[in-house]
Amino acid sequence: MLDVLGQSVLAALPDTFTFAWLVAILFAIGALLDRRGLPAGRSLAAGAWGLFGLFWLTMVPYFAFEHQSYVESILSLVAVPACTYAGYLLHRGRESLFVLTRAVAAMLFIYLPFETIPAVTVGGVTLPEPKRVLIEIVAAQTATLIDLLGYAPTMIESSAGYWATFRWIYGPEEHVILVSVVLACTGIGSMAIFGGLIAAVDAPLSRKLRGLAVSIPLIYVLNIARTTFITIVTGNQYMHWQPELVLAMFGASDPYRVSFFVSDRILSQLLAVVALVGITYLVARQLPELVVVLEDVLYVLTGEEHDLLEALDLPREPTNVDR
Repeated sequence: MLDVLGQSVLAALPDTFTFAWLVAILFAIGALLDRRGLPAGRSLAAGAWGLFGLFWLTMVPYFAFEHQSYVESILSLVAVPACTYAGYLLHRGRESLFVLTRAVAAMLFIYLPFETIPAVTVGGVTLPEPKRVLIEIVAAQTATLIDLLGYAPTMIESSAGYWATFRWIYGPEEHVILVSVVLACTGIGSMAIFGGLIAAVDAPLSRKLRGLAVSIPLIYVLNIARTTFITIVTGNQYMHWQPELVLAMFGASDPYRVSFFVSDRILSQLLAVVALVGITYLVARQLPELVVVLEDVLYVLTGEEHDLLEALDLPREPTNVDR
């Protein structure tokens, strides 16, 4: 009975990206109303956090069964109660959570255009969709690095019609292996996270720009290295390790997918978490105001207060030059 009810509720929700836009707009309106001193902003933002938790619940099946990512599935599951609790704490008066609210709104406004804006024809000229532009740029730069490393796969069109798929011929049986660059391979998600965090905190523009200068180029470079690594490893089957176990873990049957699962879904995603933690520390060195967001996230997850400025040896007050 409960399972049927849950499926009915999920079926009644808007599609994924409409839902995400709705949440982004509600977050933004709630934060704006709070900035103007209107009590309705708190209630609206708290409710938006509850909806955001529901959004992550709808994403769990996608990450688990379609995207086949343990890391993202677990993070989505954790996000459901975490978002609900954040909304509760905000409604109860934890003012600092408005910074995180603004940050999430900004993240969504940065990321969603790449997922949702279609190609547009203006005056007879067709402007390509932002997703296509970003994917093909990353694919081209990945191809350049692959070539510099001495490999030579053929670049072909992906199933979406983008010039972003690498065609490898493997082994004496000449098995064809296709590796495609998709939006998740561009690093835009991580860049949106840092762009949103930096936009949300109250700090001088000069230090915000320094925070962006530290994070965005580093994310982009590491991401090109990641796509190159995954493409070469998959195309050459370099990580065909424990195939029976790996295929069972991901519910797959194609043995030529093993190297992809190991290099992308296991190694790259775990290393990406480590890299994001390191980049967060580097940005916080330039922008200590960011720490209030991190402390709120830790409080939501652990229920305990943390002094990250002391723990990370960060300056409590910016220097006069930075003001």
